[in-house]
Amino acid sequence: MATPSRNLLESLFRSAVAAAHPGQCLPRRLPDFPPAGRLIVLAAGKAAGAMAEAAEAHYVAQLSHKRIVQDRLIGLAVTRYGYARPTRRIEMVEAGHPFPDQAGLAGAERALLLADAAEKDDLVVVLLSGGASANWIAPAKNLTLAEKQATTRLLLRSGATIGEINTVRKHLSRIKGGRLAVRAYPANIVTLAISDVPGDDPAVIGSGPTVPDPTTLGDARAIVDRYRLDLPEAAARALADPANESPKPGAKAFASAQYEIVARPADALRAAQACAQAAGYECLVLGDRLQGEARGIAAEHARIARDLSAQGRPVAVLSGGELTVTLRGKGRGGPNQEYALALAIHLDGAKGVSALAADTDGTDGGSGRPDDPAGAFVDDTTLARAVAAGLDPAAFLADNDSTGFFNGIGDLFRPGPTFTNVTDFRAIVVDPPSK
Repeated sequence: MATPSRNLLESLFRSAVAAAHPGQCLPRRLPDFPPAGRLIVLAAGKAAGAMAEAAEAHYVAQLSHKRIVQDRLIGLAVTRYGYARPTRRIEMVEAGHPFPDQAGLAGAERALLLADAAEKDDLVVVLLSGGASANWIAPAKNLTLAEKQATTRLLLRSGATIGEINTVRKHLSRIKGGRLAVRAYPANIVTLAISDVPGDDPAVIGSGPTVPDPTTLGDARAIVDRYRLDLPEAAARALADPANESPKPGAKAFASAQYEIVARPADALRAAQACAQAAGYECLVLGDRLQGEARGIAAEHARIARDLSAQGRPVAVLSGGELTVTLRGKGRGGPNQEYALALAIHLDGAKGVSALAADTDGTDGGSGRPDDPAGAFVDDTTLARAVAAGLDPAAFLADNDSTGFFNGIGDLFRPGPTFTNVTDFRAIVVDPPSK
């Protein structure tokens, strides 16, 4: 159901996504081709396909200009199903997300072999984005893929933050937590990352495969205890094995490693802010690092929106960050959809208030399909239309079934793959009654 407010909300989302698209932010940051040796591109995450595509186009043009043999450019990109892009020199693999699968396991093993083969004169360019933790799955010794999948499922259902989840992941892996850099040594390594995490910490983005890991096995065990996770026995043993400690600052592998973030959540929010201002709205930016339970943050944001509505000014309230959902029900839906459902309940039909909450990668929770919803729209008719359709919003929220709720009234947002992944995006538009 297209409305002026919904069209505006979608334009804000697309402005945010465009600012973080690899074609926009990556080429000018790519390092020069090495004077000797090979350039090995290793990419992982939801933006990996588009990042590899942009990098290949950049280097093929450079190779042609400098008459360098193209056989010196090789690589592998592992991305989510439906997120591949056409490349010729860099092999493209699609794999599972959010739950790792056999394709991701095979892709990670091949990436490690390419890293192992890197020599001193080679340059390894690592293109990293959110989703890499699931796409590059290389379980620690004596840990099976099934056990790693079970551990991932427990972590994602627990309500743990992305930093906490990745702390555990890094200590159950042969590629995360700086281990890819160790495998590529003595080659030079340049990592270019699109951040999807609050605070833009390189050790958290994609579980930090090329940077020192400040967390420890003890930290990982504490997280497991905090959320009372009943891990598979092999995973619990791995977290008690000193051999699975991650490499720390000062390790020689990091002496020749560089790291740069090419797009951040703040960049996406600035682009959306400019779009909103051009449409005549004041902007209240609540920050790009919001964390916490989706339904709790939604209650706070609903209060802010109602207060602004009472002031009678056109305002767009923008925020990013990574919210969490502690699953207690059996429904479907990610944190953006749960936020939207809780927001609708707390707004209670407030006139002139509309909203969109969506993941900038184009999917929010779901079954791992590229056409999963990215989020949902809310407006002042949401609850009335739900009641008319026989839907009880509170019951759907209690069952964590935000997808079922918004599907029932036609308010799911399905943009399809965006080929980037920079932040959860939330926009609330407050229109005064006279507009």
